[in-house]
Amino acid sequence: MKHLALHLSLGAALAAGIAVPAAAQTFEGPYVGAQAGWSQNKLGPVDTDLGTARIGDKRDSATAGIFVGYNIQPAAGVVLSAEGAVNFGFDDGLARSQKDASAAINPEYGFDLGLRAGYLVTGKTLVYARGGYENVRTAVRILDLEGPRRGKDNLDGWSVGGGVERAVTDRVSARVEYRYSDLGGGGTKWDRHQVLAGIAWHF
Repeated sequence: MKHLALHLSLGAALAAGIAVPAAAQTFEGPYVGAQAGWSQNKLGPVDTDLGTARIGDKRDSATAGIFVGYNIQPAAGVVLSAEGAVNFGFDDGLARSQKDASAAINPEYGFDLGLRAGYLVTGKTLVYARGGYENVRTAVRILDLEGPRRGKDNLDGWSVGGGVERAVTDRVSARVEYRYSDLGGGGTKWDRHQVLAGIAWHF
């Protein structure tokens, strides 16, 4: 009986020893995923190719997109990632009408390129910070003393944030992330806050 208990204990210890590295391997190599969540755009004056759109308002909306990335583990427990994504907003346009002018900004889609740096607090749970480049494609409409104008413009910016990612299986992980983006510069004021939930498939 003692031998049986010893064998079972050794077997359990061996299984546990194998399980942690296997889970940790989830966060190494390429991955693709999808994400969705809440987004808030807060706009002041926005300098565009058509002129300055003076909005002075904010709006909450839904957002969704896809992402692709690559994880490496340069040291035990440390995960570094390069990631790119394309995101779409839903019902997120902003407009303002004044006595002698009006303007509207409608963010159509955006993409970002970023880096993540994280630490495996357990074999299955990654806590990370992130930052990178953001670009948003917008539809612009302006009416002022120069007359009505419509067109498209791209606005560049940067983002910072962080989140938690958990391995559900050796191939699948789920994550929750907060992100702040500054799409301003020059005379433009555009702040964006997002809370995103995502799921990823690891190769």
